[in-house]
Amino acid sequence: QVQLVESGGGLVQAGGSLRLSCAASGRLFSSYNMGWFRQGPGKERDFVAAISRSVGITNYADSVKGRFTISRDNAKNTVYLQMSSLKPEDTAVYYCAARAGWGTSPTRQEYDYWGQGTQVTVSS
Repeated sequence: QVQLVESGGGLVQAGGSLRLSCAASGRLFSSYNMGWFRQGPGKERDFVAAISRSVGITNYADSVKGRFTISRDNAKNTVYLQMSSLKPEDTAVYYCAARAGWGTSPTRQEYDYWGQGTQVTVSS
């Protein structure tokens, strides 16, 4: 069982940056592949980025490649999402998720545990 708590969301102007954090409690954080998803108003929850459990293999949605960076610190049981060059269309609730299965899947249904989400609002 893993409990996930996101933080770091807020209001930022277009072109700005934010760093989201996801703190995990429970056993064996380093054994989970981690992901970030987002859900805009009236939209589906979409994949943003994922990182593998140990060697740090990453996977990104095309819409955020080159602007967002996912990383993790297994000693701190934390995964991060550094967001730069933010656009109004990045406005969403951002969710952290953990996956026991193999690989950096972009499929929401393949993740086992979810945080409560943190709001990111980008003004134009």
